[in-house]
Amino acid sequence: MSSPANPIRERELMLTRRQLFGRAATGIGAAALGSLLTPNAFAAKGLPGFPNFAPKAKRVIYLHQSGAPSQMDLFDPKPALVKRYGEDLPDSIRNGQRLTGMTSGQKKFPVAPSVYKFAQHGKGGAWFSELLPHTAKIADDICVVKSLFTEAINHDPAITFIQTGSQVAGRPCFGSWVSYGLGCETDDLPAFVVMISRGTGRRVDQPLYDRLWGSGFLPSAYQGVKFRSEGDPVLYLSNPPGVDAKVRRSMLDDIRALNELNLKDFGDPEIVTRVRQYEMAYRMQTSVPELTDLSKEPASTFELYGPDSRTPGTYASNCILARRLAERGSRFIQLYHMGWDHHEGVPRQLPPQCKDTDQPSAALIQDLKQRGMLDDTLVIWGGEFGRTVYCQGNLSPENYGRDHHPRCFSVWMAGGGIKGGLSYGATDDFSYNITENQVHVHDMNATLMHCLGIDHTKLTYRYQGRDFRLTDVHGTVVKDLLA
Repeated sequence: MSSPANPIRERELMLTRRQLFGRAATGIGAAALGSLLTPNAFAAKGLPGFPNFAPKAKRVIYLHQSGAPSQMDLFDPKPALVKRYGEDLPDSIRNGQRLTGMTSGQKKFPVAPSVYKFAQHGKGGAWFSELLPHTAKIADDICVVKSLFTEAINHDPAITFIQTGSQVAGRPCFGSWVSYGLGCETDDLPAFVVMISRGTGRRVDQPLYDRLWGSGFLPSAYQGVKFRSEGDPVLYLSNPPGVDAKVRRSMLDDIRALNELNLKDFGDPEIVTRVRQYEMAYRMQTSVPELTDLSKEPASTFELYGPDSRTPGTYASNCILARRLAERGSRFIQLYHMGWDHHEGVPRQLPPQCKDTDQPSAALIQDLKQRGMLDDTLVIWGGEFGRTVYCQGNLSPENYGRDHHPRCFSVWMAGGGIKGGLSYGATDDFSYNITENQVHVHDMNATLMHCLGIDHTKLTYRYQGRDFRLTDVHGTVVKDLLA
């Protein structure tokens, strides 16, 4: 569904809405009051006609591993490389691929086999590294895609691309598109929530910019709300000293009245957004403290998610919050875990990263499953690209580094219409080129939207004379991945 074709048309439509508000007996005030009395009746329901067909998934939990995990150390074993240790990567394999500035000056590209052992797990026999013992136990619940590829070779354009469908900043992200199209199942919490944790394997890593969960040219009501790990989960949510709930309510009523006057004069849709966000913030003063208070979670929950789960701000703790948000009606929950950019010291940096995420990620799947929520919750785990088979810098039997690699990388997905127990795609003997069932980033996003009941070609927004969508003008649903 497209928005108005240009600002003039937007103004015309907003004038019509202005008349509606003006003719209503109590205008925005009644809507705001009604939303307080019966919040679920006023929850944002999304666009007319969406979902386009019966969805398998109602919500998404996206576990983004920022910095790019090494596929050949975790999911894509290449045991034959042991015999090629230190050999220069054949030109026939690299085939003129462009390199990053980190390795373009190297005279040689020595093959660095993984030092980790692999074993097959589950009925489908998917391969998992010894670094992922908990993930291996849920092999029958997840689909591992080993043939994903992207066009971006550096972090910022790559993470921007996988999140927004463009390497150039400014487009709406996946979560914004979903909340725009489908709305939210609750009016007490945001449709789109973001949480960030810092890995123990590499404390100083690639930065994460707020624009990654921004709404771009969509109305700002659809941008992600970032929860913090210290202080108030959401900035400025608590009342300042001397202001109680009654004073806050009176203040909001006065601000709403002023916004109502501005809406009549200017018809700006962002004014409606402000009214909604003020009311949302008022309700979140109650809903967020309840959400983030894990004291009532049973001991079994913390045992399931691991020892870090009692520490606010950790990946494990955020996974519990993600499940609680999903239970309470948030549509899209995105966790970013930093620290996967291992250009050197893979044997030193990779194990702590896996320890951060392995048990909590598997626990999330188990938790959702035992609560009957996995069938309609879509979970994604993965980074923005893969890592090279050749070593960056000096190679030794105990130490190696890996550069960026866009030609192939691995992710896993579960629940919400995805076929569990499947290992999809294959790469060559160097985990360098895809040899079977390649999946482009646009294809993955089209498939995920399909699970949500969205035809990715129909969820569009007209901006600057063109209809935009998450998958740009590309993307094919990978039906083999669907349950």
